[in-house]
Amino acid sequence: MAPTGEVVFGTQTRVCAENRLRWDLTPEKIQQLSDELIAKTKQVYDTVGCLDLDNVTYENTLKALADVEVEYTVQRNMLDFPQHVSPCKEVRAASTEADKKLSEFDVEMSMREDVYQRIVALKGKLEEGDSLTVEAKRYMERLIKLGKRNGLHLPKETQEEIKVIKKKLSNLCIDFNKHLNEDTTSLAFTKEELGGLPEDFLNSLEKDEDGKLKITLKYPHYFPTMKKCYVPETRKRLEQAFNSRCKEENSAILKELVELRAKKCALLGFGTHADFVLEMNMAKSAKKVTSFLEELARKLKPLGEEERAVILKLKEQECQKRSLPFQGELHAWDTRYYMTQVEETQYAVDQNTLKEYFPMEVVTQGLLDIYQELLDLTFEQVEGAPIWHDDVTLYCVKDRTSGQVVGQFYLDLFPREGKYGHAACFGLQPGCLLPDGTRQMAVAAMVANFSKPTADAPSLLQHDEVETYFHEFGHVMHQLCAQADFAMFSGTHVERDFVEAPSQMLENWVWEKEPLQRMSKHYKTGGAIPEELLDKLIKSRLANTGLFNLRQIVLAKVDQCLHTKCAVDPAEEYARLCQEILGVPASPGTNMPATFGHLAGGYDAQYYGYLWSEVFSMDMFYARFKQEGIMNPKVGLDYRKCILNPGGSEDASDMLKKFLGRDPKQEAFLLSKGLTVEPEAGTPCAC
Repeated sequence: MAPTGEVVFGTQTRVCAENRLRWDLTPEKIQQLSDELIAKTKQVYDTVGCLDLDNVTYENTLKALADVEVEYTVQRNMLDFPQHVSPCKEVRAASTEADKKLSEFDVEMSMREDVYQRIVALKGKLEEGDSLTVEAKRYMERLIKLGKRNGLHLPKETQEEIKVIKKKLSNLCIDFNKHLNEDTTSLAFTKEELGGLPEDFLNSLEKDEDGKLKITLKYPHYFPTMKKCYVPETRKRLEQAFNSRCKEENSAILKELVELRAKKCALLGFGTHADFVLEMNMAKSAKKVTSFLEELARKLKPLGEEERAVILKLKEQECQKRSLPFQGELHAWDTRYYMTQVEETQYAVDQNTLKEYFPMEVVTQGLLDIYQELLDLTFEQVEGAPIWHDDVTLYCVKDRTSGQVVGQFYLDLFPREGKYGHAACFGLQPGCLLPDGTRQMAVAAMVANFSKPTADAPSLLQHDEVETYFHEFGHVMHQLCAQADFAMFSGTHVERDFVEAPSQMLENWVWEKEPLQRMSKHYKTGGAIPEELLDKLIKSRLANTGLFNLRQIVLAKVDQCLHTKCAVDPAEEYARLCQEILGVPASPGTNMPATFGHLAGGYDAQYYGYLWSEVFSMDMFYARFKQEGIMNPKVGLDYRKCILNPGGSEDASDMLKKFLGRDPKQEAFLLSKGLTVEPEAGTPCAC
């Protein structure tokens, strides 16, 4: 049986509805506050570390550490988030330095053997009779587990070696992504060289001193050009530049990252870094991930080959039409262009026409309305709130039934120089219990890079950008709706190979008629998307699904290979897998892995998680929402209660079982990829 849907939100705990974040910090203030935060936090660890082993209690050990963690998390996020979003280069630089200093401090505190011994002593003491809440017990056991994963049970000299490696790793990761964020490469083209791109796009581009149009390597420039420009030489130059960003500096960093990770896991007694990382995930081992990816690749390969043949045929026709040579092969700069053509020819979805129905304001309002209705929440814009840039808006979220404040979220949706280059959700203030027992409201930020408005038109979103918007906003809701007691389990602090599932599930709404109608309207006429175009769009979901998912497998396999084998050349391995799995060679001289932020952004050995978690996201959607109604508030409340509400205070497998009323299965996932499934009654998913 699935849950009943009778959910009462809002506990008896009073909510402290204070946003404690400041965005007016100068570089000097960031430095000063970082030093103060380190000193204050260290004092608490020193106090716990000095306790007599016989005198440890829940209050003076576990609660003391949990309380300081809340304060530390809020202040740390306030100090290190500006590196991603501040319009001021000096502030970004100070924030990056603060992040490095705080990351080194994190390593120091994670390696406190004295504190670890007090927690172990407390566990022994509590086993004699004192009882903890389920979540407090989970917190204690997690701290002990993390202590062991940091080698605190090993000899002192080994611990020191691990500490040095961890500090080096955190600094290298910060530099890797800073290089990508700060990249300002642009290429100049004539209007003719940008043939096929719409006027509104061309009008939005800056010109260089020769009057040529400047295309940067940021998403709102790169992807539209790769999808619609019919001049192969332009696409070639752009793709080669895009996959050569920060090539020299990041190649060196990546090499060092992989070597240091392998060295650290060997000291800790793990065969590979992947096995070390995966111990904490649903997958548990590199072997299981390998077989998951192999099996999926095997099933998708025939579909990918069919799609590749179609694309090759389209290329041949295009070459004849434009009097270009055709050698019967696909290049890396061809795939997005011809995949877009597949959507437009096989499914008759014209992306340029379609985006006219997705002006930013209409999409935002529709998206916010859908989430409010689905999760029984209300959103209200906070006027005059302190923000870090004029593009940013802040909303307050309340539970619709009780009126209780749940949290706040910022939206920062347009690109600017030095800003984080992808789309992501940042948790800023964890929703958890404060030292006095009241609940701190959660605060999160959604950061994206959607096309900016121009003089002639508002910001118009491609449909895949609408999908990204829905996905990242799903993370925002997870951050806000989670009601864990401890900061460690707040928001999206779940297993890394489950963390994408709640957001991926919500992507389904941008492929369903009713939600699409609610978040679209022609930017000039105000008219609805024509029924015919809507039907074609929904059918086009399966367009290129083989090639798209095989590319995800390539990236996941590169990631696994780097973290399970020795002395692998990332560029060579990526090129080999592209050829073997996609049949499309990587461009000579490029190094895509050096631009792959996930490898240095917490997804090391875990990129497979995007595909793995889709098994669960599709199962949740088809088993409950598709069966009982995609806007069914009862199912929405079950979802909020079973999947979002626990944060990381429960195992993902238990949450799924509660929501589904059974173990997860793989069928819905395979069907969503356009694969036929042999009906096997009641077979649990192979994950």
